[in-house]
This record gives sequence, C-alpha cells and structure tokens, in this order.
Amino acid sequence: MEDDRLRIDKFLKNSRIIKRRTVAKEACEQGRVFINDSLAKPGDVVKVGDIVKVNFAANTIKIRVLSVDDNVKKEDATKLYEYID
Repeated sequence: MEDDRLRIDKFLKNSRIIKRRTVAKEACEQGRVFINDSLAKPGDVVKVGDIVKVNFAANTIKIRVLSVDDNVKKEDATKLYEYID
C-alpha cells in the first residue's frame, strides 16, 4: 500500500476515534462513516486532506486527516487528525 493512503477502518483504529478495527468496520458497514461526503466502505482509503465524518449514537464528529501513519503510539494518535465544524 502507498505511504500516503490508509484503509478507513484502520485509520479510525490508529487514530483512536474507534477503539477496535472490527468496530470501525461495522460502523462503515452500517453507513455511519463518510469520506468527503461519500458513504465509506471498510476498504475505502483516506489520504491527507480528506474530510471524515463519523455518526455515533449521540453525536457526530467531523475531522480532517493530517497524517496516515500505519503504526501510531497512543499518545500520538491525535496528531493524525484535527476536528472541524
């Protein structure tokens, strides 16, 4: 896989937005994850600059992808994205 792209389910897990990859995969399959306003499948890829929206039960988050590192330490997870309105 190219260095500047990462599967959305893996990105959500690496960024700690969703704690487990299987849960991230299920969220995609349930139609709760969007990349640049398009419904995301678990295997879809994100790249730097993409806008990702995740609908949780009580709220929705919208983030801009800043990095797509494959191996991320817990304390560095928030460096992968920034919240946007």
